[in-house]
Amino acid sequence: MSRPTSRGRPVQRSSPPEAWGPLLRLARRAARPLERFLRIEAASGILLLVAALVALAWANSPWAESYVHLWHTPVGIRLGSFTLERSLEWFVNDVLMVIFFFVVGMEIRREINQGELSDWRRAGLPAAAALGGMLAPAGLYLLTAAGRPALHPGWGVPMATDIAFAVGILTLLGRRVPAALRVLLLALAVIDDLGAIIVIALFYSPGIEASGIRLAALGFAGILVMQRVGVRAKLAYVVPSVVAWAGIYAAGIHPTITGVIIGLLTPVRAWLGPEGFITGVREELQRVERATSGPLSSREFAESLRQVNAARREAMSPAESLIEALHPWVAYGIMPFFALSNAGVAVDGAALQGASSVAAAGVALGLVIGKPIGVLAACWLALRLRVGVLPAGIKARHLVVLGVVAGVGFTMSIFIAQLAFADPQLLAGAKLGVLGASAVAAVAGVVIGRLLLAPVTSAEAAQTADEAEDSTEI
Repeated sequence: MSRPTSRGRPVQRSSPPEAWGPLLRLARRAARPLERFLRIEAASGILLLVAALVALAWANSPWAESYVHLWHTPVGIRLGSFTLERSLEWFVNDVLMVIFFFVVGMEIRREINQGELSDWRRAGLPAAAALGGMLAPAGLYLLTAAGRPALHPGWGVPMATDIAFAVGILTLLGRRVPAALRVLLLALAVIDDLGAIIVIALFYSPGIEASGIRLAALGFAGILVMQRVGVRAKLAYVVPSVVAWAGIYAAGIHPTITGVIIGLLTPVRAWLGPEGFITGVREELQRVERATSGPLSSREFAESLRQVNAARREAMSPAESLIEALHPWVAYGIMPFFALSNAGVAVDGAALQGASSVAAAGVALGLVIGKPIGVLAACWLALRLRVGVLPAGIKARHLVVLGVVAGVGFTMSIFIAQLAFADPQLLAGAKLGVLGASAVAAVAGVVIGRLLLAPVTSAEAAQTADEAEDSTEI
C-alpha cells in the first residue's frame, strides 16, 4: 500500500495505518518460523504424524479417559423446535471431512480435465497402478481374515494411499526423486481416492432411504441450476450444498460422498483467465488514473475496485480458486484434527488378541506387502499390453519406490475402518494395523529410495511437474 506525500509522490507503507509498530514487529517475528514451516512441501504430513502421535500418547496415558470424553462431547444446533446434536467425533468425521472430500472431488475433476488424467496415454499407467494397488491389498486382507465373517467388512481398509504422507516421504528423498515420479504418485493417489470413494458409496452405506435421495437430488439440482443461471458468488452455493448433505445423510449414505459429488460438479474452466484478468485490471487502472485529474467520488472508486475484484475472482476457475483457498485449511487443520480424533487407540492386550490381532495383521499385510505387489504387477501388465507408458526418466526402480510408498494409508484407511467396524475392539485392531503398516511403509520407502535411486542429473529427465505431465515417452 502507498499514500501520497505533499508532492503527490507515493510512499510505500510498511504497516497498516492503525497498527502499533512494536507489537506488529513482534507478531511478524513470531510468525516467521510458522511461515517457513508451512512452505515445506511435507508440512501437512509432519502435522499428521504429530497429531497421530499425540492421540496415541494421550489414549495410552493416565488421562486416557479425558481423551474419550472429549470426542464424545455433544455438539449441535437448535433452530426453534429443530435440534441436531451429535458427538464431536461425529462432527469431525461427518461434517469437517466433507470439506476434505470436496477438495478431493475438485482435484479429481481438475486432473481429468487438464492434468495427468486428461490424456489416456498418461492416465493408463497410474490408473493401472491404482487399480492393482487396491485389489491386491483387499485380496490379501480377505485371505488373512478367511473363516472370520466378522472381519470381512475390513477389506476396504488397506486399499487407500495417503497423499500427504506419501508426498512427504518423496520430499525426504530430495533430488533422488524426479518430478515425473511425484506426478505419477499424485495421479495414482487421486485415482486411489476415487476408488475408495466408490467403495464407500457402494459397500459402506447400510441402507438407502428414498426420501433422502430425493432431497439430495433437489440440492444437486439447485447447484446445477445456479450454474446455468450464471451465479458466480461461491457462498451462494452453500445453501443447496447443505440441502444435498442433509439428503445424503438422511438416505443412509455416508455424507462425505456429498463433498465428492459437489467437487465433481464444480467448474474447472475460468471465465476470464489470465489474459482477461490483465485486460480488465488495466482498463480499470486507466479509468482511475484518468479520473484523478478531477474529483473522484468514493462510489466511483468503489465501483472500480469491484470490477478489479471481479476480474481477480474470474482469473481462475471456481475449482482452482476453491482448492487454493481450502487446501491450507484441509492440510493444516482438518486432516490433523481428524488424526487427533481417530488415531487414539489404547494399545493393550485386548487390541492385540483374537480377531482384533487378525484384523491388524490383515490390514498391515495389505498395506506393506499387498500395495507394492499390486502396484508393480499392474504397472508391468499395463506396459506389457501398451495401455500405459513410462514418463521420461522413470525406470523400474522408481516404480519399486512408488509401490512401497503407496503402502502409507493413513487418513482414508482410518476413515474406512470407522465405517467397516462397529465393534470397538475390531476397530482398534484395524487402526493399529493402519498406523503400524504406515510407519513401516514410510521407513521402507525412505531406505529403499536411498538405496535404489541416485540424485537426478540426466538432462533427459523431466525437471518440473509440467514437463512430467507433458511427457509420454516409453
